Amino acid sequence: MAEQRDASWKAKVLLIGGLVGAVTGVGVAYLLTQRAEEEGELRLTPGEGVRLGLLLLGLLRQVSELGEGED
Repeated sequence: MAEQRDASWKAKVLLIGGLVGAVTGVGVAYLLTQRAEEEGELRLTPGEGVRLGLLLLGLLRQVSELGEGED
């Protein structure tokens, strides 16, 4: 019974995380397409790419630290 409960919460977390990631990805794609329509083409400079990558790494780090250090 405990193993089934263990697998159940893991599946829920994975499903919710996947849905949040998909919605976020669609939102970002929408914003990029809006920007491309305004400017006439999709342009993402290397500097913007690096900043975006660092922001994503920071976000992943913050999410991985959720719940740590709480005693």
